[in-house]
Amino acid sequence: MDNKPVLQKKLNPINVWAIAFGCIIGWGSFINPGKKFLPNSGVGGTAIAMILGALVMIIIAFSYAYMVPRYPKAGGEFTFTKESFGKIPAYICGWFLVAAYLTNVPMNSTAIGLIVDGVDGSADILKFAFSYSIAGFEVYFGEIIFASIILILFAVLNMIGVKKAGFVQTVLTVLLVTSVFTLTIAAIFSSKTNIDNIAPIWGFDKTGAIAAATGGTYTSISEFAKSGTTGVMSAILATFAIAPWAFVGFDTIPQVSEEFKFSYKKVSAIMIIAIAFGAFVYIANNTIAAAALSNWPELIINSDSTPWLLLAAAEHLLGVYGKILVAVAVSCAVLSGIMGFYMASSRLIFSMSRDGYLPKFFGKLDNKYGVPRNAIIFCLVISLCGPVLGREALGWFVDMSAIGASIGFGFTCLSTMVTLKHNGEKSVFVKVMAIIGAMFSGMFMVLQLVPIPGLSGVHFGKESYLMLVVWIVLGICFYVIKGKQFDKTNI
Repeated sequence: MDNKPVLQKKLNPINVWAIAFGCIIGWGSFINPGKKFLPNSGVGGTAIAMILGALVMIIIAFSYAYMVPRYPKAGGEFTFTKESFGKIPAYICGWFLVAAYLTNVPMNSTAIGLIVDGVDGSADILKFAFSYSIAGFEVYFGEIIFASIILILFAVLNMIGVKKAGFVQTVLTVLLVTSVFTLTIAAIFSSKTNIDNIAPIWGFDKTGAIAAATGGTYTSISEFAKSGTTGVMSAILATFAIAPWAFVGFDTIPQVSEEFKFSYKKVSAIMIIAIAFGAFVYIANNTIAAAALSNWPELIINSDSTPWLLLAAAEHLLGVYGKILVAVAVSCAVLSGIMGFYMASSRLIFSMSRDGYLPKFFGKLDNKYGVPRNAIIFCLVISLCGPVLGREALGWFVDMSAIGASIGFGFTCLSTMVTLKHNGEKSVFVKVMAIIGAMFSGMFMVLQLVPIPGLSGVHFGKESYLMLVVWIVLGICFYVIKGKQFDKTNI
């Protein structure tokens, strides 16, 4: 690459699968049954939405599998866009991908305190020393310290070589899959699970039910259950619309493609398996939480905060061993998310720096380990703000992750069409998949940004809109300051 720094080829197929799957499954897959999935979509709507979402992601993945062998460099979507559409579109794509990847590191870190408190809620082990409130979320010094130690530890693991980082990631994801499979088998054969518990199968009007319960007029959840064609469509779309967020992670594979020590022909299989495993975990967690708890709607309606239904279901099924199983699974999900998004974020920043879009400081490789240490340190510094801000405030930023992912998906599919035409290739299958993928990417952005009557729990809240505007303004300001420099750079 014309004397530019090049990353070392140290990752095997299992490592790469672990990076993708570890990024797909995070804290959200374990807490969202009580927060989003069951009230908005129920068991039926969530299962259908996740299967459809996985199929769409697989369609989009074919474009990634086509582009990676042709541009096997760190940067992924950013690199594809630069080669196909030029500098400004590449900058836009890269800028939003930074938001998509980097915000997931601190967001995962803020879940660590919730895991500890959830597993042993009576102890409040990390709630010591001083505390303060941001956006209604209480932030404790103990939680800040513990989360910061985890962030520093995993940043160091990333700095001592990609081979070691890949090994740790693989161990974490294997433990995660094993724990979820074990819990699923236990739920299937337990007499404590009941198919009747999954009603209302399409979710319910959470706002109306809470208002009725508060006003003393609540009698039965069936009064607020979603039904009919409109209700079913609303249930499915409410979760389908967040598929880019749910499956963001498989697209981290191109970010580390420069470090593959195997054939690029395996990329499509690795992506499809990672997506399929991700869909299984989402559906399994959600179904187990409902099937094991006969009163899950009431727990959602009457709780002051988001109830951790899966933890309650696991304890109901297996006692203390169930809690341990969930604790292992969710801890591995959080830690593998931190590790994977550290890798993806640092490689993206490194690639943008190497190509002149960011300061040269981020494009330097460590002489001993061959990793972009400065980019990793930058990711660490930004991530350390997460525990200080608290989970609720960070949630506004992380809502942009779905938009960043959708933009990356769209540019990759469009780049595939351009590359096919430029190379004179006649692959009808790849072209059709790219067209369909681009259409779905646009649809996801519309669903996330445009309020649609009758479809609640999908589009941004006002704080997230504000954060999106701030990120766009920052991007424009940075381009005005830095743009002239990289416009003149031979990249």
